[in-house]
Amino acid sequence: MRAVSAPWKTSPPSVDPDPLTHKWKKSLLALVLFGVAFGYLEAAVVGYLRILHESSRRRFHPDRQPGDLFPLLTRDEVRTTGQSKTLAIEIGREISTMLMLAAVALAVAGNFGQWTAAFVIAFGVWDIAFYVFLKILLGWPASLLTWDILFLIPVPWVAPVLAPVLVAAAMVAGGVCHLWLESIGRRAHLNAWHAAGIVAGGLVIIVSFTLDYPNITAGGLPVAFPWSVFALGMAIGIASYAHAALRPPVWTRPGDAGDITR
Repeated sequence: MRAVSAPWKTSPPSVDPDPLTHKWKKSLLALVLFGVAFGYLEAAVVGYLRILHESSRRRFHPDRQPGDLFPLLTRDEVRTTGQSKTLAIEIGREISTMLMLAAVALAVAGNFGQWTAAFVIAFGVWDIAFYVFLKILLGWPASLLTWDILFLIPVPWVAPVLAPVLVAAAMVAGGVCHLWLESIGRRAHLNAWHAAGIVAGGLVIIVSFTLDYPNITAGGLPVAFPWSVFALGMAIGIASYAHAALRPPVWTRPGDAGDITR
């Protein structure tokens, strides 16, 4: 009886794949276009901010090269410049950025899994486009090993540009894989262990970005990046998702997967 009522559980459903492929590719195109446009906007804002704060930075660090982001101004130095509110404004901008990426992902998703996949695609494209446009507009970074400030919440995250680019590329690849699997009616079934592995990998990566924060907030220069810690986090996260995606397929009706696959 079970095989009669749900034959698609063991074999691919017999459906025309063309409209399904068109739908998920259209959603992917929307996410990529948004990410690229948002990446340019972010790069333009950063360009304005660097011009705005350059005089203050020169005041305390006159020997710093124009393209160097470090050392950062300490809280006391920021208060001296009369720009104390800028930190709160910048944190608010970072929160708003995440909300905008989550919102566009929600607009094209039909379920929680698709929303997560769409979010990581938009985030990854945005992050990579951001660095591409920074290079075009400002000639920065000098190389992929140039240090950058990634986030300020809850403490400064710093790393060579290559590290967040690798994370972004992995996010895009994982998100595209997830949407493609659902478009053919095959879901990547993540159990609690898979989810825990992905979260744990992400947390380890964040640790690698924040290990040096006491030195950074005190106005110091970045020290050697913990590539081994970063690589461990990447390996845990990628392996956890790959294990779920490569498990023996459990087929579903493509229309049941959500709006992206209809």
